[in-house]
Amino acid sequence: MHKLIKNLQDRQLIWKGLQSTTQGSTTSSGYPQLDKQLNGGFPAHGVIEIESKQGIGELRLLTPYLSQQNPQKLAIFINPPGKICAEFFSNQGIHLENILVIQLQRDLDALWAAEQCLKSGACHSVLLWGADLEIHQTKRLQAASETGKCLQFHFKATSHNQLSLPVSLSMRLSAHAQGLKVEVTKRKGSWSYGNFVLDMSQNWPLLTQKVIHEDNSHRALSDNTVLAFPIAKQG
Repeated sequence: MHKLIKNLQDRQLIWKGLQSTTQGSTTSSGYPQLDKQLNGGFPAHGVIEIESKQGIGELRLLTPYLSQQNPQKLAIFINPPGKICAEFFSNQGIHLENILVIQLQRDLDALWAAEQCLKSGACHSVLLWGADLEIHQTKRLQAASETGKCLQFHFKATSHNQLSLPVSLSMRLSAHAQGLKVEVTKRKGSWSYGNFVLDMSQNWPLLTQKVIHEDNSHRALSDNTVLAFPIAKQG
């Protein structure tokens, strides 16, 4: 093997997308359809990258997963772009005392907080918004996740940076009338299976019901339906 290629493999900078490897343990996402696409569900630990516009239901993707986690451990929300609705999480069976929201101004502080929470052993999930990850930062979060047996979700907007990061799973989300269109762009130990529509009508029937206007006219929700998301005030 060429010395340069071996060096890159030793540093885990080459993703072997076509190589069949053992995927490792998984945990259910709470959506049977998604579990089937991911061969069992989310990885038990690691970094999951989620590329999505804000307010299309991206957090609903994770609420069934969060609701079935150990009630003795915390779910950490770092720099969420909007105010967290306590009533929503309570209705989903998630105890509010198990949710901790952290707001930080600097990306480096947010990454440091995420790493400490991941390896603390006190959390089952860390949700991080915003900060652009680099390869060495992703590897540190991966290591911290394995230490604390905790899963890291990183939400990011569509960016021009197409750098392939050493994450366990990468997904791209877009709005759909029945829920979300999910594109699996990268999977650790397996090849991506492309995109599919994740039907959320069983969990949230109102997502697919017709909207009744004041003039009694009806129309179905379109694929481009995006509800306004309450933006958190700064300062």
